[in-house]
Amino acid sequence: MSDATLHSVTQDPDDFAVQISDSIESFIVATTEVAKGDEPDSAVPFLLLEISQLLLAGGRLGAHEDIVPDERYEPDTGPEPDVDDLRERFAVMLDPVDVFSEVFDPYEPRKAPVPARISDNLADIVTDLRHGLAHYRAGRTSEALWWWQFSYFSNWGPTASATLRALQSLVAHVRLDQPLAELDGLDTDEDLTEDDLAEEAGRVMLEEIAAPLGIRTRSASK
Repeated sequence: MSDATLHSVTQDPDDFAVQISDSIESFIVATTEVAKGDEPDSAVPFLLLEISQLLLAGGRLGAHEDIVPDERYEPDTGPEPDVDDLRERFAVMLDPVDVFSEVFDPYEPRKAPVPARISDNLADIVTDLRHGLAHYRAGRTSEALWWWQFSYFSNWGPTASATLRALQSLVAHVRLDQPLAELDGLDTDEDLTEDDLAEEAGRVMLEEIAAPLGIRTRSASK
């Protein structure tokens, strides 16, 4: 189904819902598998691919007209599954490149970047997606689509976009044989200025991160 048909009155809404839910469930399953650490050498490239595919589903939700749930108040989905284990596994796996700098709103002038963590972002994204998936599996399709669309704009979309940018930058640094600035010792709970980030930035040699994270450098591929 083409994205150009999203606003067509003849479109079967079930088809759209199935495709979105399949994309979201695929991301959750794939990300959970990566977090197990069975194939750490391919973790970063695989996450880059999975988040890229997830953002395609997010883009379709963003391009869709506003989705209105059937019920006025959101039904209770029960307790949220714990994602601390997922977060901690990624924090260990991605060390020392877990922390990156992020600008929350590119349209807000002179906004200083703040430190963020890929591991935190992945756990937050999975939490948002699971919440909507609980509605979908309970048969509340409109509620699920509403939640995924709303949280795409308010949380998991910006978070996934920032994470994709960090992963893409990481792969690019390694493939292009460019030294990677390390945000060593930064506390993501601190309110740090751009000068603080620059002062704390160290140097991580490419050979220290390329092999463990499954990224081949340009020189190694020749």
